[in-house]
Amino acid sequence: MAELLALDKVRAGYGDSVVLEDISLAMQEGDSLALLGRNGVGKTSLLVTLMGLTQMHGGAIRWLGSDIARMPTHERAHAGLGWVPQERFMFPSLTVEEHLTVVARPGEWTLQKVYDIFPRLKERRANMGNQLSGGEQQMLAIARALMVNPKLLLLDEPMEGLAPIIVQELMRVIRKLVQDGGMSVIVVEQHARLALSLTKRAIVLDRGRIVHQSDSESLMNDPETLNRLVAVA
Repeated sequence: MAELLALDKVRAGYGDSVVLEDISLAMQEGDSLALLGRNGVGKTSLLVTLMGLTQMHGGAIRWLGSDIARMPTHERAHAGLGWVPQERFMFPSLTVEEHLTVVARPGEWTLQKVYDIFPRLKERRANMGNQLSGGEQQMLAIARALMVNPKLLLLDEPMEGLAPIIVQELMRVIRKLVQDGGMSVIVVEQHARLALSLTKRAIVLDRGRIVHQSDSESLMNDPETLNRLVAVA
C-alpha cells in the first residue's frame, strides 16, 4: 500500500508554546490508528496540527508524498483530510441536509450513502442542527466529514458524553468504515479499549511525545501496560 501520511520530527504548539515534541509516525492507505493518552498530553493538538491549526516549530508533515506543513486548512480538506472535532460545530441556521450538501465533494460518499449508514439523519434531514440530540449531532458531524470524501478521517473523542446505545451505533459505523470501506482513520478516545477495538495500530502520547507504539490487539491484551500508559494516576 502507498504511504498516505508521514510526520517527521514534528514540533508544534500554540504561539511560542511547544506542545508536541519530536513526533514521527507514518500511515499507509487503509491504515487505522488509535491515539491514546491521559488528558492534556497532546492528542487533540496532534489532530489540529494535521489540519494546520497550530504553529509548526520544526519537522515535516507529508501527505501523499508532498510537504503540507504550510498548506492552509481548507486546502488540506480538499486534499483528503476529514476532521470531526470534539466540539461538533453545528450550524443552527442549517438543516441536517444542508450541513451535508454544503460541504459535498465528488466521490464515493453521497447523500444517499450517508443516509444509508445513518438512517436517523435521513429521518431528521429537515431539522436544524441545534434541534438534534448529542448523539444525532455526532452522527451528523461524522456524516458531514464523509461528504468531503476524505482519504483520512480524524475523529476526536467521538464517543464523549453519549448514551451507551449511541456509542454502540457509532462503533458499528466506524468499524464498517475501517473494515469494509478501507478508510484510513485516526481515533482519539479516552476510552482506550473502544479505540483499540476499532483500529489496527496504537500510539500513546505523554507530555507531547510518543511513548508507546504497537498493534492495537497486543496493547488490548496487555492490561498492565495499557493501564500504566493511560490510567489516571
